[in-house]
Amino acid sequence: MELEGKVAIVTGGARGIGAAIARELARGGAKVLVNYRSSAEAALALAAEIDGHAVQADVSTSEGCEALMAAAKDAGGLHVLVNNAGITDDGLAMRLKDAQWDEVMRVNAGGTFRMCRAALPVMARAREGVIVNVASVSALRGNAGQANYSASKAAVVGLTRSLAVEMARRNVRVNAVCPGFVQTDMTANLPEKTVATAIAAIPMGRMGQPEEIAPLVRLLAGPGGAYITGQVMVVDGGLST
Repeated sequence: MELEGKVAIVTGGARGIGAAIARELARGGAKVLVNYRSSAEAALALAAEIDGHAVQADVSTSEGCEALMAAAKDAGGLHVLVNNAGITDDGLAMRLKDAQWDEVMRVNAGGTFRMCRAALPVMARAREGVIVNVASVSALRGNAGQANYSASKAAVVGLTRSLAVEMARRNVRVNAVCPGFVQTDMTANLPEKTVATAIAAIPMGRMGQPEEIAPLVRLLAGPGGAYITGQVMVVDGGLST
């Protein structure tokens, strides 16, 4: 298995895309730390399933990121970081409150930055590491009612490209994956009309599944992605074509 002996952190790893990624990395041989903020039951169950560890931490804070890094050190280091934690708080831009904008940016963009900042010194010293940031197709094409979410994920894309340039000579690779409309808890409560409209715009005619995002992350994390850095890879059924 290509990730045997590697330690991976998956933030927001208890459910949806994060959980699928955690399972896929574990299948590749990695010891996975499943990070969660509030979904303790799901995280503990997943960690038991994949022989990993569940770690509670709020990665939108520096303290939470340091707690995760301490857990990784105890597990044997850090070789792969997947920044998946994120939230939405939708509304038309003209009606968005400051709190809606600030919180989505704090968690999605700020949390990704803070987790990268905590991990990069460890990876740089080891001259080995992979970071995969989970952004969104919304960062590339925009989405009505999601100005805050789209902006936060566009920030993740810019961060990814800058870090890739900074860290390439230290053998640390940084890439982003942009899922499209994927069937998760985040999309489960959308109105039926909204879902139907979204699916109608997807050339493949259906929503994606978390398990269709995870294999790309595993590829990027392993030796198959050894010459890939600074890339933004879209998995959206053709939505952004």
